[in-house]
Amino acid sequence: MLCTLIVGLGRAGLGLHVPVLLRARSQALGAFADHPIVGVDPGNASPAGRGDLLIADSLRQACDLLDPARTVVHLCTPPAVRVEVLREVAALGFSRILTEKPLAGDREALRSLLRLAREHELRLSVVAPWLHSALTQRLVQLLGDRRLGGVRSVSVTQHKPRFRRSLGSSSHTSAFDVEAPHAVGVLLRLLGDAQVYRATGADLRVGPVTVPRMGSAHLELRHAGGIRSEVLSDLSAPVRQRRIALDMADGRVVGHYAVGQDDDFAQLEITRDGHTTREVFPDDSLTACLTRAYRGFAEGGAPDGLGADDLGLHVRTVELLDEAKRLAAGEQAAVPPTGGTTRRKEAITHGR
Repeated sequence: MLCTLIVGLGRAGLGLHVPVLLRARSQALGAFADHPIVGVDPGNASPAGRGDLLIADSLRQACDLLDPARTVVHLCTPPAVRVEVLREVAALGFSRILTEKPLAGDREALRSLLRLAREHELRLSVVAPWLHSALTQRLVQLLGDRRLGGVRSVSVTQHKPRFRRSLGSSSHTSAFDVEAPHAVGVLLRLLGDAQVYRATGADLRVGPVTVPRMGSAHLELRHAGGIRSEVLSDLSAPVRQRRIALDMADGRVVGHYAVGQDDDFAQLEITRDGHTTREVFPDDSLTACLTRAYRGFAEGGAPDGLGADDLGLHVRTVELLDEAKRLAAGEQAAVPPTGGTTRRKEAITHGR
């Protein structure tokens, strides 16, 4: 059984991983050690401790509270500082690493991270709830049985209002790193490898204030056989939506991923011969993701089957998003600025 160290106590670490881990511990007895979760927030003032969470002042102190050989480290720091933090974690003897998506912020950081993992023989897994989603598994099955024929195109819509976090945090520097990694991973799982066909992005604007590159991200991919997919993520949308639509030769499939941990149900609509059926089912994908990762780590092999193939999928996701950001930056550079105040991101915070 394995203990837990969470590095980065912002929205991801404290707001998502801690409560989900506590729920997973009660549902998957035997997968987790009977030891309080230990958290550390490098470079930031740590929150007050509580009964289910021990706060360490540094990674060194966290190492004194845990046995690195029996601990899973959750890297919930922003992509921009992930390699630096991983290097320190690895030097302390931790080797089981569960990192937030995306695996890295760009190709250069990705190369550094993978080199570090090889040098220290780290076992890497990525938090990818959509890949562990019951909805995604249903979609894989539908494509496999081919009752609706071949896929013509797929579109993913990821809308959510993210004004306050974007205005007050430097944890992400591009809308392509917020929701899009979920979608790209699923598209690669469903349709195979792809190339970026087109990408555009927009700034987030609130009155006279502009947050560069944090408004929206639009990505078009071309997969084997000419299948087209697209991802549209709007972080200034008035409502939340996580929708995937598959246009098939003999019908249409529309899925809705759960939009939050407060109501973890997914929906699936299948249309064939003019008739639509609709299902609603529980889909606590983040709990499933963390539980499977811990079981895989405990068994000593690749995390629950998430080995080279899945790591390769996450690597490819970073590569595609890096290319998309480059293309989108070129598109934006060709558009004259409209004026207003640009909020400069002077400091990188850890998971805020």
